[in-house]
Amino acid sequence: MDNRRLLLLLVFSFSLVMLWDGWQKHNQPKVPASAAAANSTAGVPTPTAGTPGAVALPGGPVAAAAVSAPLATIRTDVLVAEVSAQGGDIVRLELTKHKSTEDQTRNYVLFDNGEKHNYAAQTGLIGTGLPNHKTPFTLAATAVELKDGEDAVTLRLDAAPTADGVKVTKLITFHRGSYMAEVSYEIANGSAAALAPHAYFQFTRDGQPAEQPGGFGVQTFTGPAFYTEAEKYQKVAFEDIASKKAKFVTKTSDGWAAMVQHYFVAGWAPKEGEREFFANQVSSDLYSAGVILPVASIAPGQTGKLSVPLYAGPQEQSRLEQFAKGFDLVVDYGFLTIIAAPLFWVLEWFHKLTGNWGWAIILVTVALKALFFPLSAASYKSMAKMKTLGPRLQRLKEQCGDDKMKLQQAMMDLYKREKVNPLGGCLPILIQIPVFISLYWVLLGVVEMRGAPWLGWIQDLSVKDPYYILPLIMGATSLIQTRLNPAPPDPIQAKVMMMMPVLFTVMFLWFPSGLVLYWVVNNTLSIAQQWQINRMIAAGGKPAE
Repeated sequence: MDNRRLLLLLVFSFSLVMLWDGWQKHNQPKVPASAAAANSTAGVPTPTAGTPGAVALPGGPVAAAAVSAPLATIRTDVLVAEVSAQGGDIVRLELTKHKSTEDQTRNYVLFDNGEKHNYAAQTGLIGTGLPNHKTPFTLAATAVELKDGEDAVTLRLDAAPTADGVKVTKLITFHRGSYMAEVSYEIANGSAAALAPHAYFQFTRDGQPAEQPGGFGVQTFTGPAFYTEAEKYQKVAFEDIASKKAKFVTKTSDGWAAMVQHYFVAGWAPKEGEREFFANQVSSDLYSAGVILPVASIAPGQTGKLSVPLYAGPQEQSRLEQFAKGFDLVVDYGFLTIIAAPLFWVLEWFHKLTGNWGWAIILVTVALKALFFPLSAASYKSMAKMKTLGPRLQRLKEQCGDDKMKLQQAMMDLYKREKVNPLGGCLPILIQIPVFISLYWVLLGVVEMRGAPWLGWIQDLSVKDPYYILPLIMGATSLIQTRLNPAPPDPIQAKVMMMMPVLFTVMFLWFPSGLVLYWVVNNTLSIAQQWQINRMIAAGGKPAE
């Protein structure tokens, strides 16, 4: 296999790996919003049979539909939450610092009560007569707002006392400048016996994927995820939940449960103690996932309290690390995390210097090019020498005619005499491919790139170039780079190589402009380096090692 054929194989291999997730399609039929909403109150979880205090709740009709229950609005400096009087569910969460992809004049909505998705944060108690996410609560206020000088704001919801005198209050507290909250229960035991219930904290969501990155059919993961110290990060596909093939840790003494989507995440992270994770299908296109916790025994006449932190917001790694151990793993780079995570750290460092993610991408590209300069120089040197042998290889082809064996032997003899390794440029490319793919996923997946402008017409590096200028520049630089390489002796192979820049240009028309910017800068630096080496080889000089 000659050098050009191997390079062609590497290019195609890189493309296949880069677009791997593009073929992970979600084929579930979309359930109408009304149908999903009607079932949104189903799915009260129960602890595993035999757990002390486990009491299954009846699955009868709900007291009031969540869509028609009174709502309370909570406003902070970074979000607007709507809480339903039914169960105290957070049925809508608007992030005021992030704009909608479809309409930049509107804020991004994470929890959604049917406008685009059916997605809510639900909690409840498990025990005879105790309130769950089906139970109507009384709202202490219909609107609460974080005022100047305040660090937190709390909404209080009261459930009617049970028949035996147990009174439950639910409190939801949001903090200034934070996407973290606390959801708490205060349980006043007015009965004559000790009370030891369980509490559940879950996300209920339809199975439709969230907004996806720009790309050639590329899709990112949407669905539940769990983390424990022992098993680490485990994603659970909606399809596996539906088919009851989902595999994840259930009982543990640490960890968190989350609902993950591109750029954003919501998670429950109990601070300590035993817990049980679950994931269930509620209806044909509605799923619940979360955690069940035991509540410490409450003696008669005493009040017990349970509080669980909630995160609901962007996948900003600095915030995720503060929320819970391992929570930053929801920014999933796959098997190349070991390379991608340091790359993002460098990208973030350059952003702090420049204040612009576009310039940070350019500086990272330059840094990578400098890091791999010795390897790429060896590659270009090998290709430059191959180019000088082009006329002689053509004469050998004419002399040998259709005798392929004779031609191959003559070519090997020529390479040996001229001390040229036809595969000399391949090893550097093989070494660099994992780095390039890792950077691809960094640029494609980090929320910091969402809505980030560069300059001029590029106002969002996470979406395609609106005028396709960068992809066309990338195509032109790829064509120049191809022309600088030695032409393959096989005419068909030569035509295929000349078509590659066109194919890549078409493919990159829909890719995020941040990724295309990286390729443009990388191609430009490669052209300069390769041109200099070609010039020195042609002049009889020796390029720098």
